[in-house]
Amino acid sequence: MEDWVKRALARWPNVPALFGWLGLDRRGRWLIRGETISRPQIVDTIARNYAADAHGRWYFQNGPQRGYVKLEHAPLVLHADAAGEQLTAHTGDGVTQVSAAFLDEEGAILLQTDLGPGALADADLDWALRRLEAAAGAVDENSLAAALAQPSGSLTCLRLRFGAASLPLQRLDRLLAPAELGFVRDPQPLPSEAGG
Repeated sequence: MEDWVKRALARWPNVPALFGWLGLDRRGRWLIRGETISRPQIVDTIARNYAADAHGRWYFQNGPQRGYVKLEHAPLVLHADAAGEQLTAHTGDGVTQVSAAFLDEEGAILLQTDLGPGALADADLDWALRRLEAAAGAVDENSLAAALAQPSGSLTCLRLRFGAASLPLQRLDRLLAPAELGFVRDPQPLPSEAGG
């Protein structure tokens, strides 16, 4: 969090949080009431002050007020750099570690990273395809189809390379991802926050 945010929190510690105003779409675009926020200064400010609370609810800390973010897919949207060697979150932060890799029923790749849970941007699925390995040899349409056909929660026959690591690719249904990866797609006030 930026210094001005910390000062505002110290001065006004009990400002009620906002729910239902902010969103993050599948492409990593910030939304306010469903409309894309396009002003670069606002986008950058949100990205620098974006975090998760202890309950897995992601938010933008706007001075003393927290605005919880409704997620279309995952808290982070990950993009590969031009060389394909580095992943960067939609916030501009670089991923240095990936501890788990998942494949949902639609073929989307979800990664548990040092920054938090992220979905690989649709435009960068080639990045993942170049890094997939199959135990029985080259990855082809049949091995991809077999991986997609696995029930949620099971390991596929595929692995994903990230740096020096080779991570088993686990099937995980989209609806089950928040519980498995520890985030909330549609944050709501907790009972202790109601009426606050």
